Amino acid sequence: MKPVAPKIRMGFVGGGEGAFIGQAHRQAAGLDGGFELVCGAFSRDAANNRQTGAALGLAASRCYSDWQRMLDSEAALPADQRMELLVIVTPNHLHAPIAGQALKAGFHVFSEKPAALNLDELLTLKAVVQSSQRLYGLAHTYLGYPMVWQARDMVRSGVIGAVRKVLVEYPQGWLSQDVAAQGNKQAGWRDDPRQSGIGGCIGDIGTHAFSLAEFVADQSIERLCAALGTHVSGRQLDDDAAMLLQMSQGASGVLIASQVCAGEENPLKIRVYGDKGALEWRQEDPASLIHRSVDQPLRVLRSGVGQPWLCEAARQRMRLPAGHPEGYLEAMANLYGDFARAIRGKVEGHDAPGVPGIEIGLRGMAFIEAAIANHRGDAKWTELVCTA
Repeated sequence: MKPVAPKIRMGFVGGGEGAFIGQAHRQAAGLDGGFELVCGAFSRDAANNRQTGAALGLAASRCYSDWQRMLDSEAALPADQRMELLVIVTPNHLHAPIAGQALKAGFHVFSEKPAALNLDELLTLKAVVQSSQRLYGLAHTYLGYPMVWQARDMVRSGVIGAVRKVLVEYPQGWLSQDVAAQGNKQAGWRDDPRQSGIGGCIGDIGTHAFSLAEFVADQSIERLCAALGTHVSGRQLDDDAAMLLQMSQGASGVLIASQVCAGEENPLKIRVYGDKGALEWRQEDPASLIHRSVDQPLRVLRSGVGQPWLCEAARQRMRLPAGHPEGYLEAMANLYGDFARAIRGKVEGHDAPGVPGIEIGLRGMAFIEAAIANHRGDAKWTELVCTA
């Protein structure tokens, strides 16, 4: 009988009652049974913090009033009791400070994106990550979908030939109205540059589209030409973006990200065109990957355990037979699963194989800053620069 691996002890900063993303992370981390929640500093609101901890079955002594107290207290516990992994699900401005201190204290870190507020702050965090010998990961959840890995494998193996065109779009509609003025806290902090950073929509969902484009096309975006917009009166940050892309191996592209497309939910979509064919994947139908060819009928590849025509990387990220939907939580759970294997395997360095890390964060921040600089300036094209 195969021995049962011990669960990895996990703590949370943020994710108190009423916070969608914190609950999603806890559900995803628990899906495969690899983690155990042992502590948290869930909210600056004392009542919310206590209620969240109690609802999750934690002892009051492991529900901390703030993240600094949690790091100090957990580090002082015996090695077989203290948390091993810190999950950060706070507003953006706290991601880098908390991650840096947690890494210095000897904890692995899995953080919501973006990794930091700006490139300078991120480069400082990168130095800490590299010197810590602890693992660091980012929750680019859409890179956990099996058919995204299948698409990347087909690009790499030449199924669609040399990539010529990449079209990626992420329209949402939840900010079509001024919901921040109506008391929506999630909308409120996202429009505050002190908490969100210099990018609104471009940082929140544009980075997802950007990282998906680079991942599937298997080449980097080198230059862009961007137009950003703010459609809701009084809003401080962008809520709409469109741009042209130039990629490292000659492909051109278009990226659209918007949160004012009324009625849209989360239809993230990518199309990659080569000289022999094309691929299309849609987040709202994540089990399907459309393959078009210049000389064959269209075919639709479907995810599912035991499908021999899918690549190994896709198959190992599936749990159910074909026809049983796996979605957002399962994709996030794949990132947690890869992180767990890296922790248990005592992977050296700071990258957990299969999990977006500090370099993905650096690329995303360079993308945000290049898009905003191009929009504000007079240059036709702006290069993505990942150094200060």
